[in-house]
Amino acid sequence: MRSLLLPCSFLHPSPPRLSLPRLQSQPRHINSDSSRHDICHASPPCLSFQSNFSCKSLCSHQSLAGTANASNEGAVSVINIEDFYEKDWSFLDSDDLNSEQVRQNIDRITSAGEIEETSRVLVSIGSEGFVDHLVESSPSQLLLVVHDSILILAGIKEKYDEVKCWQGELIGVPEKWSPLDVVFLYFLPALPFKLDQIFTLLAKRCSPGARLVISHPQGRAVLQQQGKQFPDIIVANLPDKTTLQRVAADHSFEMTEFEDEPGFYLAVLKFIKANN
Repeated sequence: MRSLLLPCSFLHPSPPRLSLPRLQSQPRHINSDSSRHDICHASPPCLSFQSNFSCKSLCSHQSLAGTANASNEGAVSVINIEDFYEKDWSFLDSDDLNSEQVRQNIDRITSAGEIEETSRVLVSIGSEGFVDHLVESSPSQLLLVVHDSILILAGIKEKYDEVKCWQGELIGVPEKWSPLDVVFLYFLPALPFKLDQIFTLLAKRCSPGARLVISHPQGRAVLQQQGKQFPDIIVANLPDKTTLQRVAADHSFEMTEFEDEPGFYLAVLKFIKANN
């Protein structure tokens, strides 16, 4: 069964900024508990898009209207999704990423994770293209994609039923997927948290020897342009080497590789905390 895992906060979205085309919608039965909502995709899938639009073209914030029904088996929320409001994440899969140099950079990012078939992998704010690359090139025991966009996650889930998807913030990811062996912070500047907060969470979720890969396949030069075009998404900068080493050391991570060029950013860290 295909499912998207949604935190309870998804039922109370931010006020909309931009309006989207209306989606064909059906009632969604969501199993409520303290940590998540599971949206069960039937066939055809729950999210049925009009033919003139794709997931990538639907942008602004999310808006859901929900009603709760009670039964003998417990409370069940029913969500009728009529309009979506989302941020525009399309730049993560722009045509500029198709150049030979950028493809080589993405290969380097993937290789830096040293993924094995038994690895448990998390990707935070990844593009659909990066997830495609991981699935095709690096089989793993678990691949968990964490993203703000329900539409991007729906697109990933439709292609790869085995991929786990969590809609919400990185620091809200449930512990049940731990321990993690590889973590890709593919687009760190979109995470609205201090670096110390992120490392505090990862130190609790990672296995000894786990690899943390922080990257930008096009580097700071393109990030600066993206920051001007998408100020509602890009809320931070890429950390410099000194800052990253200091924060990482405070949480038992050591840096094993660092490259910060105008056209490429890559930092690889290893979790050195021993088993208790």
